[in-house]
Amino acid sequence: MVDVSKLDTAAVERPIPSGVNAAGFGSDVIAEALRDLDIPYIALNPGASYRGLHDSLVNHIGNANPQMLLCLHEEAAVAIAHGYAKVTGKAMAAAVHSNVGLFHATMAIFNAWCDRMPVIILGATGPVDAAKRRPWIDWIHTAADQGAIVRNYTKWDDQPASPAAAREALLRAAWLANASPQAPVYINLDADMQEAPLDKPLPPIEAKRYMPPVVSAAPADHIKQAAEWLKAAKHPVILAGRVSRDVTAWKQRIALAEAIGAYVCTTPKVGAAFPTDHPMHLDAPQPFTKDELTPHLREADVILSLDWVDLNGTLRSLGGPPAGKVIQVSLDHQLHNGWSMDYQGLPPVDLFIAAHPDAAAGALVEAIGPVAPRPKGPPRALHQPAGGKSALGIEDLAHELRSVVGGRDVTLTHLPLSWQGSFWHFRHPLDFLGSDGGGGVGGGPGISVGAALALKGSGRLPIGVCGDGDFLMSVTSLWTAVHYRIPLLIVVANNRSFYNDEVHQERMALLRNRPVENKWIGQKMLDPEIDMAGLARAQGARGFGPIMTHEELPTALAAAVAAVENGEVAVVDVRIEPGYGARDSGAVSQRKSG
Repeated sequence: MVDVSKLDTAAVERPIPSGVNAAGFGSDVIAEALRDLDIPYIALNPGASYRGLHDSLVNHIGNANPQMLLCLHEEAAVAIAHGYAKVTGKAMAAAVHSNVGLFHATMAIFNAWCDRMPVIILGATGPVDAAKRRPWIDWIHTAADQGAIVRNYTKWDDQPASPAAAREALLRAAWLANASPQAPVYINLDADMQEAPLDKPLPPIEAKRYMPPVVSAAPADHIKQAAEWLKAAKHPVILAGRVSRDVTAWKQRIALAEAIGAYVCTTPKVGAAFPTDHPMHLDAPQPFTKDELTPHLREADVILSLDWVDLNGTLRSLGGPPAGKVIQVSLDHQLHNGWSMDYQGLPPVDLFIAAHPDAAAGALVEAIGPVAPRPKGPPRALHQPAGGKSALGIEDLAHELRSVVGGRDVTLTHLPLSWQGSFWHFRHPLDFLGSDGGGGVGGGPGISVGAALALKGSGRLPIGVCGDGDFLMSVTSLWTAVHYRIPLLIVVANNRSFYNDEVHQERMALLRNRPVENKWIGQKMLDPEIDMAGLARAQGARGFGPIMTHEELPTALAAAVAAVENGEVAVVDVRIEPGYGARDSGAVSQRKSG
C-alpha cells in the first residue's frame, strides 16, 4: 500500500512545463494577481465561462499558488474554501461557472456569510458584448447583473471590464474579505475579457501596498469605561462569541475572566472561544439559552459580549432587559444590510465598543492590570453514557471516539445538532471550528475537507461528525480529499432520518391532537437503507460499517483513526438510534458538584 501521507498535495496534478510565458491574455493577468496575493488554493468545478482563466492557472503560472482543487460540485468548492478559512482566518479562492455554477454555490456562500468567514469567489459570464456570444449557450449563461444573485450575502462584488480593472478588483476583494468583519466576496469575469490578447503589458505593482492592514482597535475611552465597570462588578458574565483561532487571544480571554472573576459562556454556533473544562466556564457550550445560564444573566451586574451570536435572543430569556450593564464588542453592524435577518434582534447595550473582540479583550486585560485570579468552582465533568442499553446513541459515539483518540490533538471540524457540549472538552482554539453558519444541511463534509486541508501537516487529527442527511447532500466532497491526499475522518451519526424534522412533526401532532406515530412519514431514509460506507469507498476513501453494536464501535473507530494517520480519508457509518440522547439536554449538562 502506498503511504499517501508522504505524497504532497501539490504533486498530484503537476502540468507539463510551458516554458517562459509572459502574460499575453487577460486571464493571465488574473492568474498572476492570484499568485501575487499568495492564495495557495482555488477550489473549482470547471466551466467554459472561465476556460481562459483555467488555462492561465495551468499553463501560465503552473498550477501553483494557487493550485487548483477539482471539486464535483460548486457548493463543495465554496464549502472547502469556507472550511479553510475557519482554520486559518484567511481567504482562499473558489471558482464557479457562470450563473448556473453560482446558483449551485449559493447555499455555501450563505453559510460563509452567516459564519463571517472570508472567501474570494470568482465567477464568469458569457461575453458581455452580445455580438461576441456564441448562439444559445452564451446567452443562457449570461446575466445582466450576475452579482445580484449573491449581493445580499456577500461583502462586496464587482464585474471588471478590463484586465487592469480585474487585477484591481482582485486586490480589493482580498483586502475586503480578510478585513474585519470578514465575509465572502464575488468577482464576475467577462469571458471575452479573459480570452482577449493584451494590447500591451500591464505595469507591475506590489500587491501588498494596495491592501494596507486595517486595525480595528478599541477606543481608549471605551476600554477605560468597560474596565472600570468590570473591575467593580461582583457578578460579571462573559459571553464569548465570534473570536479568532489565535492562541494569544485565547490566553487573553482566560486572563480577563480570571482577573474579574467572570463566568464564561460559549456556543457551538462558532468555534471554541474558551476552555470548556475551566472552572469559570459556565455549563457546556450551548446553542440555545438554558436554565443554567439564565440565573447568572439575571444576577449579573455586568455582561460582556465578545461578538456573541444573537445577544438579544439570549437576553430575552430574562423576560425583559437585564438589570446589569451590557457591554457589546463587535464590528458586525458593518455588514447589516436589511435583506438577511442573520443579524438577529436589536439588543439592549449600555456601552458599545466597535472593535474586533480579540483586540478589545487584550486591551481590557492591560487596562485592568495584574490582579489575583478569582476562580469559581470545580472543573466541569464530561458526560458519561448510561450503560445497559443495546442501541447506540450519539453519546455512545462521542464517548468511544473520545476514548479512541486518547491524547491526540483533535480538531472537530463539524458536529451534528444532536451533539451535546458536555461530550467533549475544548482546550485549544482549534479543538472545535463551529457550525456551518447558515443553519442548513449539507455543509459539513465540504467544510471538513477545507479544514483538513488547512490542518495538513499540523499534527492535528481532523474529525467531522456529520448527520446522515448532511453527509448525503455533500458526500462528493470526499473525492476531492482523496484525490489531493487530504487526511480526514468523517463519522456519520446515522439515524436514517431527517430527525430534527421528526421532532417538529411530533410537536405539531401534539398541538393538534393528532397521531404522533405518523411523525416519521416523509422523514425516514429506509427501504432501502443507504450504504454510507459504500459511498465513501466509491470515491476512494476507507469505509467502515454500518456499525450496529457497542462491541463493533471502538474497533472500527480505531481502524479509521489509523487510516487517517496514514494519510487516508476514512468514513465510519454508525447507526444511531433516532433521538437517543438528543433531547436530554438538562441531564447531560449539569456542572459537577463537589
